[in-house]
Amino acid sequence: MKRWLLAALTAVLTAVVATPSAATTAADAGRPGDVLSAIETPAYLFVGIPLDTRAWKISYRSTTATGAPTVVTGTILVPNRPHPGPRPLVGFAVGTQGLADRCAPSRTLTHGLQYEGLLIGEMLSRGWAIALTDYPGLGTPGVHPYVVGRALGPAVLDSMRAARRLPSAGLDPAGPLAIHGYSEGGNASGWAAQLQPSYAPDLPLAGATVGAAPADLRGLAATHDGSLLAFLLFYAAIGFDAAYPELRLDRYLTDAGRFTVAALRDTCIGDATVRSLVLPHRIDQITTTNPLHQPDWLARLTANDLGTLAPATPVLLGNAGQDEVIPAQQGRDLYRRWCRLGVNAHVADIPFGEHITGYLSFAGPALTFLADRFADRPLPRRTDCVRP
Repeated sequence: MKRWLLAALTAVLTAVVATPSAATTAADAGRPGDVLSAIETPAYLFVGIPLDTRAWKISYRSTTATGAPTVVTGTILVPNRPHPGPRPLVGFAVGTQGLADRCAPSRTLTHGLQYEGLLIGEMLSRGWAIALTDYPGLGTPGVHPYVVGRALGPAVLDSMRAARRLPSAGLDPAGPLAIHGYSEGGNASGWAAQLQPSYAPDLPLAGATVGAAPADLRGLAATHDGSLLAFLLFYAAIGFDAAYPELRLDRYLTDAGRFTVAALRDTCIGDATVRSLVLPHRIDQITTTNPLHQPDWLARLTANDLGTLAPATPVLLGNAGQDEVIPAQQGRDLYRRWCRLGVNAHVADIPFGEHITGYLSFAGPALTFLADRFADRPLPRRTDCVRP
């Protein structure tokens, strides 16, 4: 009987490993980017409209903001359309999804509810593969470290490593690599580009597009404290508290603050926007002492500002002139900081528009920039992008 059970179990496990749509486990675990599981999954542009691609939901190894090992989920998409030569791979960093597990891109994409679906579909139509991270804490235990770049950057880079290490994806190691992101995704894309030379030298990037990136978090706090967008500050406070437990957000919260945090922790961006209408709009309404004035909080915020490290790859920045979420000055300042570090930085001119129309306006220049980088076209440095 034992032999029969062993034989049956062996047959089942063999079938599971051999079937492309079944969950698989990486044989060599322990490195950032190692695939822990992969299962083929549907992917939809909109409800009922499938993307012309194969897709796998994966879990993979990454690192936290403090360098500890962690597990992140995501989706690898490889279009059915062939590509001449090695297929490019884009590490796609999505914009703000929310804090609840149901907001994870790997979940929304399977139901046709991912608001970045059109841009994802356009990249796939060009024959580009995509590594779409869920970010830490979305779909995995723990709280999402919202706009904590030192946590998001590794998650993006390790999703790209995972895509290359997933046998079913069949990606050529010689294929060119790039990163794209807007809003929170711009923060993640920028941090991935900054960290790549030291964290992932095995992923030589052809380029990175960084749209409407929250680059100066203290500046954003000053901008949004007291506004209807204050819930994004509270999102960030929750995220930093998750990434750096020693910050102990709870010790600063009033009862109203604890209620606000609890109300936001289980939201996606849509319902958070609605709830924000009846939630407090000022930091002093939910805290006994403003944590942003404390040395430990200031140190962690400063350590996650963009522009202190130099990407080794060309970068395209873009901010809409009237962006109410990420003021255009954030992008201008980031451009100057990177130029002073010797980065080959460029700017997409978007003089008009707010955050959402800015997203739409940035998509075209971003696609062109990435296509040119994949084609290895020359990119002279801008004359105003110089070291001091």
